[in-house]
Amino acid sequence: MGTPAGIDSIAASSGEAAPGTAAQPESTAACPSAAATGAPARIALAGVHGFGTHHLRNLGRLQAAGAVDLVAVADPQPPAPGSVPPSAAVHTGLEDLLAATADLDVVIVATPIQTHAPLALAALATDAALYLEKPPVASLADYNRLLDVSAASGHGVQIGFQSLGSHALAAIREQLAAGTLGTLEGISATGRWVRDRAYYKRSRWAGKRSINGVDVVDGVATNPLAHAVATALRIAGARTTADVASVETELYRANDIESDDTSVIRIRTTAGLPITCALTICAAESVEPYVTLHGSSGTAVFHYTEDRLVVETAAGRTEETYGRDDLAENLLAHRTAGVPLLSSLRDSGAFMLVLEAVRTAPLPTPIGAGHVRWEGEGEAAHAVVAGIEEALERAGREHLTFSELGLPWAVSAPTSFPVPAA
Repeated sequence: MGTPAGIDSIAASSGEAAPGTAAQPESTAACPSAAATGAPARIALAGVHGFGTHHLRNLGRLQAAGAVDLVAVADPQPPAPGSVPPSAAVHTGLEDLLAATADLDVVIVATPIQTHAPLALAALATDAALYLEKPPVASLADYNRLLDVSAASGHGVQIGFQSLGSHALAAIREQLAAGTLGTLEGISATGRWVRDRAYYKRSRWAGKRSINGVDVVDGVATNPLAHAVATALRIAGARTTADVASVETELYRANDIESDDTSVIRIRTTAGLPITCALTICAAESVEPYVTLHGSSGTAVFHYTEDRLVVETAAGRTEETYGRDDLAENLLAHRTAGVPLLSSLRDSGAFMLVLEAVRTAPLPTPIGAGHVRWEGEGEAAHAVVAGIEEALERAGREHLTFSELGLPWAVSAPTSFPVPAA
């Protein structure tokens, strides 16, 4: 990723609430109180629009409990009236905020993908811990640089994969340890969402691979459905770059964009477990995404936006909804008490290999017009790839790409990414 001319110059928020991320339930853990932790943690937020609105709501909850004090925000666009506490200073960029604000405990960065690296580095130059929205950065080189800087600083860095705070993950580990599913033979992640023409016009970086030589990598697997990939990797035990043996990509697009909107990512861990992520934002209707564990004696389906786990074996079917730990609270506990991070920068290494595979892959192959229908009118119209629902299911179940399934519009072929030696 190239270095922008100035950190403040490209720090505009996306303007969309949670691009591709469903609304998350609030934490079920007890909120840390000022009495328990001393003075409220001093928080700064970069990016108050788009997914920044989620952070504003969550910080409001924590501030009401006495756990935090939102002392400053930064965004080139003014905050919505009443969205920021009157006591919080408002800046147009993070550089100005950091220069004017002392003794910060945590900096949260919820800005466009291409700004993550410079803003994260600026935050780590202070004495604050960092909460960085997903995806962490837009290239493996920037990830490695950020990893080195964070290690040298000694500050915690939490990555905003909220699904990794789900208590269902512990339940899945228990199911696997107990042998409920038999031998785990593979994992699939399935995502089928709808995004209309307006989605790609909400900001200048939407659907871009790069802007003026600066990497963006706003593809279906790296932004809208990035949680599906990250969650599948975590369940497979693939956290760091050393946990991934191979990555293959097969990228397509139905929309007139640079990046992919319909893709298969096939991963194999160093333990030999296959993970296949079959994802689209060109479905007929949106369905909550899910990660499936395929065992020799049963399956477990984790609907990660709902924290809902469905297990089916010869003994029957069970379904349970779990709670979730809030990542901001977890970062505060890490800073004050050394509690392990749920979604650390280092544990995002496996995901970053997938992002790098997408970034360096050939341009997405356009899906022929004869295989795409458009539903809706004007900016609300959205593309629907013919037969995509069945194709996603088969790809995940059989660990095959679209071309290997023989789909008529899949005229590309899987591209192997040269995974760097650990």
